[in-house]
Amino acid sequence: MQENTASDERRSSRRDIVVRAVSTALSSLEQLLGGFGTALLALFVLAWLLVTAATCLIGVGFLMAPAALRTLHSLARRERGRLGRRGPEIVAPDPPPVTLREALTDTTTHRELRWLVQHVTLGLFLGLAGVLLPIVALRDITFPLWWQVGPGSPTLTSVGIGTAYSWPDTFAASLLGVGWVSLLLGLTPGMARLQARPGRRFLAAGPDADLSLRVAELTATRAAALDAHATELRRIERSLHDGTQNRLVSVTVLLGAARRMVARDPAGAEELLERAQSAAEQALAELRTVARGILPPVLADRGLAGALFGLAANCAVPCRTDVDVPERCAASVEATAYFVVAEALTNIAKHSGAAQASVTVRSRGRRLFLRIEDDGRGGADENGGSGLAGIRRRVAAHDGTLGVASPPGGPTTIEVELPCGL
Repeated sequence: MQENTASDERRSSRRDIVVRAVSTALSSLEQLLGGFGTALLALFVLAWLLVTAATCLIGVGFLMAPAALRTLHSLARRERGRLGRRGPEIVAPDPPPVTLREALTDTTTHRELRWLVQHVTLGLFLGLAGVLLPIVALRDITFPLWWQVGPGSPTLTSVGIGTAYSWPDTFAASLLGVGWVSLLLGLTPGMARLQARPGRRFLAAGPDADLSLRVAELTATRAAALDAHATELRRIERSLHDGTQNRLVSVTVLLGAARRMVARDPAGAEELLERAQSAAEQALAELRTVARGILPPVLADRGLAGALFGLAANCAVPCRTDVDVPERCAASVEATAYFVVAEALTNIAKHSGAAQASVTVRSRGRRLFLRIEDDGRGGADENGGSGLAGIRRRVAAHDGTLGVASPPGGPTTIEVELPCGL
């Protein structure tokens, strides 16, 4: 019986790995195709800019330059949006100029031009590979189905090597299609990252960008922190008002009634005192719950590792925990990490349909890294009331970063980076 269970678990694990690899490859292939489309547009824009530069000698280029520059900036905005939908958002710099004189000395325009050249060369090549690989894979895998009726010379493989004269030859040729599929599964994620790298490097605000971008980011972070603080205060006030306060009022009423009944009805007074004691105990329990919500005492007693192991042990979904935090972080940072993991595991238990989850925590270079992953159905939406918006506010309050990857079909991965503080 145990052998059958272990065998089923191994088969399930292998199936999950295959499904995950296929899902990742399809997502990466979609990114490559999107990059191929913008690379074709970039080729047109680059040709336009070259013509504009060449005709500046006769004066016509000065008239064409504003429209060409506006097209370049528009294409760069489109690429930022495309990359932001498939990964971390790219913070755009200040709007660049569209006049030729200002563009010659504008840093943002220079960075966009460097991206344009790399995207036309490397991005176009990788995008073309993303277009051709599925086609040749399908062509060679289905080779035995149509080799006798294909037009022209159907017996040649997609790479133009070998001719099939018999059925065994066709099946041997179809093995090349299996090789193409292996390349799709193994290489497309790296190809997609390589294609996106110039855009993430050159289209974001550069290191010499105006400090107003950083000021705006910190202003938004401070506003998010204040909003999270106000939300937490309202939660605590509501818990105290609706729960504990009512219990204490009930205790006061019961004690007053018992004091008036002591002389004439001792038995009735005893019953009221029991009810008052029960209400007082419930009020005390609710106060402890509210206190744990402010700062869980388990963090002070057992540290972040012990607190997270306790969360994983109480999770409805089997959860593996790996914590490597040699030194203590600031109390507020540990509390944020605790609440992030608690909210994420609650979402997994309620919404994901996952069979297992994992929590990984590392402390490196005064930064705390958290990764929560499950093998559920995916499709987590930050605007769908799943608690992700609250997690983002808590993380932003510490000037940290949050990344969520949850494609339909899973898996869902939440990655958080927090400064350890003092």
